[in-house]
Amino acid sequence: MRAPLLSGLVLCLVLAGCQANLPPLPAWQSSEGRDSEQLGQIHDLASGQVISPEQLVRQLAGVPRVLVGEKHDNPDHHALQLWLMRALQAERPQGSLLLEMLQPEQQPQVDALQAQAQLPEDLPKALAWQEGWDWQLYGPIVREALATHIPLLAANLSLSEMRQAYRQPTPLSGAQSNAPAVKAALLEQVRAGHCNLLPESQLPAMLAVQQQRDRRIAERLLAAPQPALLFAGAYHARKDLGVPLHLADLGAKGQSKVLVLAEVGEQVGPSMADYVWYTAATPEQDYCAQLRR
Repeated sequence: MRAPLLSGLVLCLVLAGCQANLPPLPAWQSSEGRDSEQLGQIHDLASGQVISPEQLVRQLAGVPRVLVGEKHDNPDHHALQLWLMRALQAERPQGSLLLEMLQPEQQPQVDALQAQAQLPEDLPKALAWQEGWDWQLYGPIVREALATHIPLLAANLSLSEMRQAYRQPTPLSGAQSNAPAVKAALLEQVRAGHCNLLPESQLPAMLAVQQQRDRRIAERLLAAPQPALLFAGAYHARKDLGVPLHLADLGAKGQSKVLVLAEVGEQVGPSMADYVWYTAATPEQDYCAQLRR
């Protein structure tokens, strides 16, 4: 029998540490894993300790760059991202929010909206929002950033830049992002992410696109007003494979911290992130079924 859905208040009490100055935690929306003891736990992976949401916010509030890795279709991940953005903003002004879901050609629309006193009713149209990103999940985050005047920044490549990176891969500088073990792991992730259906000849080009995207995100983080907060897919955020390696290769100064939002039962180690927050899980899906048809 599944445990009943925890309200934000009850979850706050269970995790011991929420105070009145933090926004209430959202209730779980996903259906799987609600009976897991791991549900709702936040692990400080350096110390091995389970910490409270308040402790997490306190530890992240003074960090110049915070990278949050998500599973794109898990609504709980986006609800916690919104919660974290509000909680950090309550502690100190947020310098900027960067989204993998925004491309550079959308930045003029974003900037125009941030200058307006009132947001339009059809905000996705005004932003030229990409249909591949579920507005129901990302809309509340975007609206919050615009309404509270947090500088909202595109972190991705444009479609034309992705095509160029695919057709004519350009080697990236830097020893950490070019380490053979890193490239091998990313290549396997690209292969699995495309359901093992891509010809082997296409994999190096797809890897180049992935790494060019990570490099762009790193460049945008370095240029963004601090403290900067990034929301991106978990592989982009990972310390051992993604953007943090590119930050190091670019000579980033100051701290960067990685929080991975993971579904209960997933394994996240200290080489991958600084913190992991375990959430309910979405039902298992065969993402490759459509591609196999």
